Amino acid sequence: MIRLEEITIIDAPIQRCFDLSRSVEVHLLSNVHSGEQAIALGGVTSGLVGFSEQVTWRAKHFGIWQELTSKTTALESPTSFQVTMVRGIFRFMQADHLFQTLPSGVTKMKDIFLISAPLPLLGRLAEALFLRRYMLDLLRERNAVIKRLAESSEWKKYLPIAL
Repeated sequence: MIRLEEITIIDAPIQRCFDLSRSVEVHLLSNVHSGEQAIALGGVTSGLVGFSEQVTWRAKHFGIWQELTSKTTALESPTSFQVTMVRGIFRFMQADHLFQTLPSGVTKMKDIFLISAPLPLLGRLAEALFLRRYMLDLLRERNAVIKRLAESSEWKKYLPIAL
């Protein structure tokens, strides 16, 4: 199993960072290279994902179109939410997104991802050879987009209320 942890410091209010992190449109913006889409399979396809809501993502990774359905399994606004895979290629995937206002007024966004590749023996080899790096790059790209939006006026395009 892979455990990734990433911290991003964002010069923006905690609620804005929290909501941008839950935005389907922001997620899609950060994964434009993979042709990612949120598809209608009984879940959310736009806006802010709330507690117990599901999103089915369709994207091309490693040259193969894949679908992954995730569910928000915990949510404490504006300090944390957890997303867990309920269907997809991985044996297990869970992401905890934690937010904290630091004394300087900036927001600390901490992401903890747990990912287990399919196929026990080959999966461990894939995790070691390329999956860890690939997933970390996706996480860093996502966080860079959230930071860029939150620190500019662009966030207003993605959030339903002025924060």
